[in-house]
Amino acid sequence: MNARICVVGSLNMDLVTRTPRIPIPGETIIGHEFFTAPGGKGANQAVAAARLGAQVSMVGRVGADDFGQAMRRALTEDDIDCACVFEDETAGTGIAAILVDDAGENSIVVASGANARLSPADVERAQAAIAGADALLLQLETPLETVIRAAEIARAHHVAVLLNPAPARTDLDALLPLVDVLILNESETALLTGLPVEDEAALLAAADALRATGVGVIILTLGAQGALLVQASGAEAIPAFPVDAVDTTAAGDAFVGGFAVALAEKKPLGEAVRWGNAAGGLAATKLGAQPSLPTRQALLALLAAG
Repeated sequence: MNARICVVGSLNMDLVTRTPRIPIPGETIIGHEFFTAPGGKGANQAVAAARLGAQVSMVGRVGADDFGQAMRRALTEDDIDCACVFEDETAGTGIAAILVDDAGENSIVVASGANARLSPADVERAQAAIAGADALLLQLETPLETVIRAAEIARAHHVAVLLNPAPARTDLDALLPLVDVLILNESETALLTGLPVEDEAALLAAADALRATGVGVIILTLGAQGALLVQASGAEAIPAFPVDAVDTTAAGDAFVGGFAVALAEKKPLGEAVRWGNAAGGLAATKLGAQPSLPTRQALLALLAAG
């Protein structure tokens, strides 16, 4: 059977502008092309997992607007169960205004809209989808109390809880002990721990601090340097796959999706991180969030070549 993954999280319409560089405050510059694409960390991770072969359920909120309808259509096209994507009559669908420069780096501002109204009652309504999964994927673009309730439900049903703490925040004392695998980048690590992350020794010290909160496995994503896997048995640096980066938007979400699918398929942790690295690398080679997320065939080809 396919891996079963439930994602509780955000759905945003991405409003993307290519630009020679990110403007400084007060500056206006002439950009390149503009386009819209479905996004949101939750929806991105759901699509990433679905394209890699998982059976995926999405739990979230959209507005009663054109963007909300487009988000549902996009998820359905990837065979994602949208029964628990609830329509909000009060708030509009979330949006993300994204600037992508010629080096492939991005700058993002999110207006949460209906995502901010995803409630603990909503995840209670989605309990069957969570309980029936092999893994639950969580982020922090929806209310913290909702994320905590989803993790509690997963724990009660022996479902692995994976947290990507983005955007990072420091008030996670009630959430982290419920998390089995924490996947975060350097800036998120620095903010969560208050510790420096300038080299591998510092990263290991920060990872140990995070493991002291009760999280069993820490995965530090390091972009072109790959990822650092830290668990009770020790730490392992797992290199990235060399790619020509065009747009790093959703590369982190692709990593989470790739790792989650491999983990749910019972692959060893190190191999699951390689899946994450491959998925993230492939996503960086194309423009947009969900349009860039790779297929299982492409990922397996990169794994074989690497």
